[in-house]
Amino acid sequence: MFSSWYHFFWSFFGALFFGFPSNRIFVLGVTGTKGKSTVLELVNAILEAAGKKTALLSSVRIKIDQQSQKNYIGNTMPGRAFIQSFLRQAVGAGCEYALIEVTSQGVLQHRHRFINWGAALFTNLAPEHIEAHKGFENYRKAKGDFFRYVSGQKNPAKKLFFINKDDSSSQYFINAANDGKIILYSKSEISNSLFAIPDSLKGDFNRENIAAAAAFAESQGISEETIKNAIKNFPGVPGRMETIQEKPFKVVIDYAHTPDSLEKVYQTINSKLLPAGRQGKTQNSKLICVLGSAGGGRDKWKRPKMGEIAAKYCDEIILTNEDSYDENPNQILSEIKSGIQNSEFRIQNLYEILDRKEAIGKAISSAQKGDIVIITGKGCEPWLHLEKGKKIPWNEKRTVEEVLQKKKS
Repeated sequence: MFSSWYHFFWSFFGALFFGFPSNRIFVLGVTGTKGKSTVLELVNAILEAAGKKTALLSSVRIKIDQQSQKNYIGNTMPGRAFIQSFLRQAVGAGCEYALIEVTSQGVLQHRHRFINWGAALFTNLAPEHIEAHKGFENYRKAKGDFFRYVSGQKNPAKKLFFINKDDSSSQYFINAANDGKIILYSKSEISNSLFAIPDSLKGDFNRENIAAAAAFAESQGISEETIKNAIKNFPGVPGRMETIQEKPFKVVIDYAHTPDSLEKVYQTINSKLLPAGRQGKTQNSKLICVLGSAGGGRDKWKRPKMGEIAAKYCDEIILTNEDSYDENPNQILSEIKSGIQNSEFRIQNLYEILDRKEAIGKAISSAQKGDIVIITGKGCEPWLHLEKGKKIPWNEKRTVEEVLQKKKS
């Protein structure tokens, strides 16, 4: 109870101290399990293409107008009045829009309160943070509480709610939006004949992200031509299906750290390979997968499940450390391995290499022309979290580039 009041008062006094800055800027909050950062970056790209000044706060970066830096805080939705300070700086810089990633744990700690939200957007829902929330329903409720909070705010302008109608929880969020203006979007609205989709946005799940961003942009009166051009020229999000090398073999890094997101990444990668053999691969090409299971001490249920998914799609698997915190990393790998061993698919090449750089080196050394190496779990996160609060700097992209360069030399 004390902890709840502690976070509540931080939110209130932060808003009071910084003069309730959200009253002077349009604030969009994006929530859901996957795609939040990508949707925010797409919205930001479209708004900037339309000549708007924006501020952005996500797990990837913190941006105010033209000033942008990587999010080194280690928290997607920071507390202790950070968001109110961010909004005050955005207003001071003349930004018209503030785009914020809203997490379930941030909602539990009242970090969404005392912000005048103009719109709320729901991407999708899949099991995550289940142990922390003590069940999926509590996890969903936390996401829904954000919608209910926005709906309950009394302002002259009607709140906007964007909901992915393809998701099984769409009706739940429609109900949570109450009497707000509800706008449903769908990936079926995004086709190659209508949108020139760049490689950075390939995959069925990215059609959902594009549809979400386009729906919001249209609500703000941005032209269809501007939306299409912004999507066409979208450079991608660091650590999200980011291609590091194309030839002679492809190397991709991605943040996928839940069973659902891992499977969708593997499905997208497999679609690049010719339709033959197991799960769409050719006999002459391999899918080489490096993965762990973020993070120690939480969501243990997903480890064997991720192992099963890897066995289904990968030809070679290298299990490695991710963010073990105070848990024995060997135990984490053992639990993922159990899912691989219990799968109907047999994996001949399975390795356990705790050192993440060494594991990446093993994957790249195994790759031949036409193969694909996919490294998941970290994306663009700047730290590896170890025991007793220890953390070491980490840059997945740079590490891959160093290993590739060493192989070439």
